[in-house]
Amino acid sequence: MSKTIKQIDLALLEQLSQRANRTTRLRSHFNIHDSHDEPVQRFLNVMQPGTYVQPHRHSSPPKWELTLVLSGRALILLFDNDGRVTHRFELLADGPLRAIEIPAATWHTVLALQPATALLELKEGPFIGSKKEKDFATWAPAEGDSGVDELLERLTTASVGDRLA
Repeated sequence: MSKTIKQIDLALLEQLSQRANRTTRLRSHFNIHDSHDEPVQRFLNVMQPGTYVQPHRHSSPPKWELTLVLSGRALILLFDNDGRVTHRFELLADGPLRAIEIPAATWHTVLALQPATALLELKEGPFIGSKKEKDFATWAPAEGDSGVDELLERLTTASVGDRLA
């Protein structure tokens, strides 16, 4: 077990923001946990507007996910099995809603609405690999596929009840 005190400061967030700007995915993460075997995975995810997180769920095995915004503004959408928006949450670092916990096996995505949006994410562990950890929605394009830019625009303005499939 780690005895190292870990700090999240503005310098780290700025470093991750700059790294995110240099990636094609427009995001960068930093693991706080020491091992993928830990029962709770903890990490920072710094995102820029325009990043695309394909709607997905953590269902095999079912895992919850908690997201807390540290800076910026994020949009989290939850969906039903057919790609219909069931919930819309705007998380603001200085706003009334700063965190949500997504129930296990719930379809969801996250978008950065402001530059350098920094999220602290907590998920049940252990981490067994992203392809095995997630079911990706077949009603949404995969990262890099045609249709991503159009879907990002639709996601940004989507309301509860809208079907994106």
